[in-house]
Amino acid sequence: MAGLEKDTPHPTALTVHTQSRVLEIGFDNGRSFRLPFELLRVYSPSAEVQGHGPGQEVLQTGKREVGVDAVEPVGNYAIQIRFSDGHDTGIYSWDLLYRLGDNQDALWQDYLQRLEAAGADRDTPMPAAGGGHACGHH
Repeated sequence: MAGLEKDTPHPTALTVHTQSRVLEIGFDNGRSFRLPFELLRVYSPSAEVQGHGPGQEVLQTGKREVGVDAVEPVGNYAIQIRFSDGHDTGIYSWDLLYRLGDNQDALWQDYLQRLEAAGADRDTPMPAAGGGHACGHH
């Protein structure tokens, strides 16, 4: 597991806004970002979302209303976010959070394009968990 880049800004403030569904995060280089829970959720670094290699990403849909139940520190380099839909395997390092904030607009565009390509939208429910594997039953 790679350590943090030496020049990665560190968060100085982190606030979960449950009503407006954003994670507000201020870094020690003076920048601060408001990351929507939906963005954090659809770009979760977990294997469940990212798959196990390029091109294996699982498109997350229906997360517009997702909430955050808890944010727990992981060492002094990351946070683990527990989402209201039960997803809690994403470990968000400071550099990932910074990158999400810094590239937020491009990431939204990318996400919306991927939804469109899949014929889905932000409110399409996810297929039931565990689905998608044929197991020989008809």
